[in-house]
Amino acid sequence: MTTTDAGRESTHKSRLWAPERRGPTAGIILLVTLLAFENMGVSTAMPRMVAELDGARLYAWPFLAFLAASVIATVLSGRFSDLRGPRPSLLVGPATFLVGLVVAGLAQDMPVLLLGRVLQGLGGGAQVVAVYVLIGLVYPERDRPAVFGLLASAWVVPSLVGPAVAGWLTEAFSWRWVFLGLAPFVLLGVLLLVPVLRHLPAHRPASDQRRGLPLAALAAGAGVVGLSWAAQHPTGVHLLIGLAGLAVLVPALTVLLPRGTLKAAAGLPATILARGLLAGSFFAVEAFIPLTLASVHGYSAIAAGIPLTLSALGWSGAAWWQARKPNTPRATFVRWGFLLNAVGIGGVTLVAPHWGPAWITPVLWGLAGAGMGLAMASLSVLTLASSSEVDRGFNSAALQISDMLGSALLVGLGGVFITTFASTDAPTSAVVPFDLLMAAVSLLGAVLTRRLGRATLED
Repeated sequence: MTTTDAGRESTHKSRLWAPERRGPTAGIILLVTLLAFENMGVSTAMPRMVAELDGARLYAWPFLAFLAASVIATVLSGRFSDLRGPRPSLLVGPATFLVGLVVAGLAQDMPVLLLGRVLQGLGGGAQVVAVYVLIGLVYPERDRPAVFGLLASAWVVPSLVGPAVAGWLTEAFSWRWVFLGLAPFVLLGVLLLVPVLRHLPAHRPASDQRRGLPLAALAAGAGVVGLSWAAQHPTGVHLLIGLAGLAVLVPALTVLLPRGTLKAAAGLPATILARGLLAGSFFAVEAFIPLTLASVHGYSAIAAGIPLTLSALGWSGAAWWQARKPNTPRATFVRWGFLLNAVGIGGVTLVAPHWGPAWITPVLWGLAGAGMGLAMASLSVLTLASSSEVDRGFNSAALQISDMLGSALLVGLGGVFITTFASTDAPTSAVVPFDLLMAAVSLLGAVLTRRLGRATLED
């Protein structure tokens, strides 16, 4: 690296923490970190929650309520950001999330807990989309890889310590502190953003040409719940619920996603579709890695979770590395990301049989995580690069919808494979074909990178 290049890179790094951007950078990172802690902690504390609230029959519903509310809020926040700018969503979203934390933390029965989860989903979905819009407003295109690299890093500490901290709080005090303990920090994140929001440039509102978004958002939320429920109970009448969910979800997607997304049309539609394929294939396989290691190879719960930790580290490291290469076309990073993901998925297929080399799983899944770090941040950058001020909210929402639905649908499909072809005690006969299918999905994503949006960054 020449002296000039080093100087440019140093200047590039400092832009995120320049005095005028220090507030938004810190506020964004804090809000995303808190969402990550909540996400990691709830799964750990959920068994104790439902036991104390006598809600074993409704075990899946706190997750489904959050997911459905997130889908709805994501769409509405994107539309409102296009009409009014990100300021309202960045105030109302965290406030709603904060109220949801308090409601869930004080819940004395399952209906109140579910209400809290709905409020958390609404607040979380609203603020994530608004954060993307804010990034598009505050940071020039050349700095955005670094911002999204920081957002990926914001998940690392929660991934490493979130479950352990949630378990300790649950055992030493109460599961309620998994929610209540985050509340003051959410307020701090909002306070960091307020000065920035007060000085945002004037927003040029979008023309109100996107019809049917609220109804499509409700249909998508209901469809996700129906499909997720059917995937967890793939028998009898539950399958009819899943088919009904699919029947309302598909028409909704034609409204919620850019035209041509499902056909992988060149440009932004292919970028949005690629995000769903990437997230879906990765998280679908990851969901069954601990099950495979525990059931097939006799690993303890702690040991079975080590590959997920290595994956989080690989994700963060690769996201940090891509941020230091602003001159590399983003589509190149997406292609590498898909290929690394495919290699990791194909490799863990060999671990599924009892004779498989289970010891190599952390290495393989760390490789897949690195692929996610390269591609996820780059797809976000490409989406903003293909957006104007009047459709940045809609496109950011579409990116999140593709991410959530891709993960929900393919994780659900994995559950169907397990219950149809195997069991949780002996999952090999289901995990092998499913992992091979997900590797093929990831390779398909690598092929689609030829059709992605604008792939170079402007100075």
